[in-house]
Amino acid sequence: MIENFLRPPRGRTAIAADIVRGLGGLGVLVAAIWWTATDAGVLALVVPALLLPRFIGARPLFDVVYGVALLVAAWSNVFDLYARIAWWDLAVHLTCTGVVAAMLFLLLERVEILTAPRVGSVTAAVPIVLTTLIGLAASAVWEMIEWLGKTFVSDEIFVAYDDTIADMAVGSVGAVLAGIALASMRRQPEPQAAFPDGDRGAAVG
Repeated sequence: MIENFLRPPRGRTAIAADIVRGLGGLGVLVAAIWWTATDAGVLALVVPALLLPRFIGARPLFDVVYGVALLVAAWSNVFDLYARIAWWDLAVHLTCTGVVAAMLFLLLERVEILTAPRVGSVTAAVPIVLTTLIGLAASAVWEMIEWLGKTFVSDEIFVAYDDTIADMAVGSVGAVLAGIALASMRRQPEPQAAFPDGDRGAAVG
């Protein structure tokens, strides 16, 4: 995993993914200067998550989508989009839960905690089921973080029962869609030229 992290980017998409990571780090500094410490803290929480695709060797296209989704979610808090646009919160939960669940699935594979079969009509359901469960767990953890933030950091953080249930329900849909995407991609031949022997990224992107 360290080798993946230190490997120079190859191709425009990989470079774009690293640019997204750089913007994530820069955003913390910008928020600290022009916005509030709470905003900077929210953006800082995203930075470690942006580094994860590098460690596990995720394919560049998925790396970009994942990074952009997380930055949009974080900056939406800074610009108060969740309060200004009624449907924005659900859209972000749908998207972010999906990409986060897929990335965590790939992480668990990379560290060999689980191994998802890549072929067979029966085993195709494995990544769908596991990604959905991971997404539900991630949604629950996020709602706990929101509650902790409201209780101990700032009363401005909105926490309500209906909102929590809706966020988790929509997030589970995003996780199911991400699992279907993973299962579909694993049934397709992987491009040999893009990943030389010993340099193959995670099977998504």
